Amino acid sequence: MSILDRSTAKVLVVDDASFMRAVLKDILAANGFQNIYEASDGAAAIDAYQKYRPDIITMDINMPGTDGIQALKIILQINPGAKVVMVTSVEQKHTVQEAIKLGAKDYVVKPFDRGMVATVINRLLRSR
Repeated sequence: MSILDRSTAKVLVVDDASFMRAVLKDILAANGFQNIYEASDGAAAIDAYQKYRPDIITMDINMPGTDGIQALKIILQINPGAKVVMVTSVEQKHTVQEAIKLGAKDYVVKPFDRGMVATVINRLLRSR
């Protein structure tokens, strides 16, 4: 697998808060990403994953209905190599550890540090 270019890489942003999706999309666009898709809950994330086959997913943990952990499990069943970055608040450390054990590749903390988000996404883009 070759290293992907930011202009061609596909990123799926999953969060139930439209404002948070907009913030992440803005950070990604400012870092050269052009193919950015979004989903507002875990069920929509699974559908979008199957439709778009994104290279990287940012997945909020706390969402109504199918939460981020449930969606992570299903996406990893579809593709064990999926690159999922969990999006969490500081007080969810235990849940983040569970997500990493399940197969999430990394995490970012709300409120976002723009530089950290870019660093994590770019590192995953370069990984095999």
